[in-house]
Amino acid sequence: MMVAGIGSRKGVSARDVLAAVETALEAHGLALPALSALATASLKQDEAAIFAAGRELRLPVIVVEQDELKAASTTSRSDLSHEHAGTPSVSEASALAAAGKGAKLLGPRTVLGAVTCAIAISGDAA
Repeated sequence: MMVAGIGSRKGVSARDVLAAVETALEAHGLALPALSALATASLKQDEAAIFAAGRELRLPVIVVEQDELKAASTTSRSDLSHEHAGTPSVSEASALAAAGKGAKLLGPRTVLGAVTCAIAISGDAA
């Protein structure tokens, strides 16, 4: 399973989210069909653009609960993310939690404007 974790500021557009996902995938030499799902933190569950991007990509959006975010070991650090979400990187933590036990990040998150995207693969896909 390959998951794109999404973090964002409020009010981003679906186009912003899609561009960040595409940029993150390109950074790892991957294409959109490689993705199994998008993921984000429960505090972003009202961010319509993330779910609109999921619909456009025909991918489920997995909402990750706070305790799962805190348990994920991220490589990037944002003080703002830590303050608001309790994790140093919403995108990395969401991707790792949604990809499941033994998941690994393909690299640090990609930042594109007001959206961050991190790609994780499940332990069984590694």
